[in-house]
Amino acid sequence: MTVSTQAKKDPEIQTSVDGGFGKRSLGQRLIGANTFWIALVLLALIIVFTAIAPAEFATLFTFQTLLIETSVLLVLSVGMTFVIITSGIDLSVGSVLIFAGMVAGKTMEAMSPDGDATKAGWDVILVGLLAAVVAGTVWGLINGFLIAVANIPPLIVTLGTMGAALGAAYLLNNGSDVRSVPTELNKTLGYGTSFGGVPNLVLVAVVITLIGAWLLHTTKFGRYTFAVGSNAEGARRAGIGVTAHLLKVYTLTGFLAGVAGFLSLAYYASTTISAHTTDNLNAIAATVMGGTSLFGGVGSVLGTVIGVFIPAVLKKGFNITQVQDFWQMIAVGAVLIAAVWFDQRRRRRRNSR
Repeated sequence: MTVSTQAKKDPEIQTSVDGGFGKRSLGQRLIGANTFWIALVLLALIIVFTAIAPAEFATLFTFQTLLIETSVLLVLSVGMTFVIITSGIDLSVGSVLIFAGMVAGKTMEAMSPDGDATKAGWDVILVGLLAAVVAGTVWGLINGFLIAVANIPPLIVTLGTMGAALGAAYLLNNGSDVRSVPTELNKTLGYGTSFGGVPNLVLVAVVITLIGAWLLHTTKFGRYTFAVGSNAEGARRAGIGVTAHLLKVYTLTGFLAGVAGFLSLAYYASTTISAHTTDNLNAIAATVMGGTSLFGGVGSVLGTVIGVFIPAVLKKGFNITQVQDFWQMIAVGAVLIAAVWFDQRRRRRRNSR
């Protein structure tokens, strides 16, 4: 039985196939979409801060800094979008990012004379990249196996691997950061620019985001992701290998966490363990604020991009207007709760039809 055939019998599978829009007009789709409202929130924030401090906020430097500061989190959040759409969760991405960065750093040190990687060339850097990606992918594979094959709840599995990955990262360098990072890596990927001033770090994040959007919204892999999140049992009856698909989704998320770890290493020229301890929660918050449903089956990469920028714009705006950072936490919390409330209302309206 195909997905389309099963969709005729199962409204939830049908929602995942047609995007939940049915025969509604374009205007009705926009107004009913979480992404539309969260985009308005982001636009309103930009307008308010521009009006309050036009000389400081509305500058090329400010927006360039915003893009750089959100690049690593954006890569993490793309992976988180796939996981949450399947009705799962991954609390380990921040720790996996740290572990991957640590593995990359130690690998490059091991390949350098006297353990000093600052003068290493691209041959060493590329091996470090491979090490980071493999390290992240292995953790993703472990998560996927325990969740999809061993049938342990995602919350429990990723809570456990969150601590395990962080502990392993500490063990690799006796609890301290790796600070011997190739200058060439920091200069080229961390702070380098292309196309007349576009940061290379941002370009990498944009390419990954576009590939993620293509994968989620135009491929069979993406359709299966929505179907599994809408109704796993219905998807299984429709012929989808739910176990194998969940394994792939969590492996993909681990892979992206590995890439994010390498990007962070390039930007900070250090593993900066303390700077990433809340990245998992930030990625979840950004994904949910962008309209991805915690109940599964609904979400978009575009919404996640918007969700990533809301806290960043708030932080930058508050700093410029000299408002305490603590207010940012309150504002982000309010937006997050509102996004989940909006999603629950949408689900109730759909189920009452």
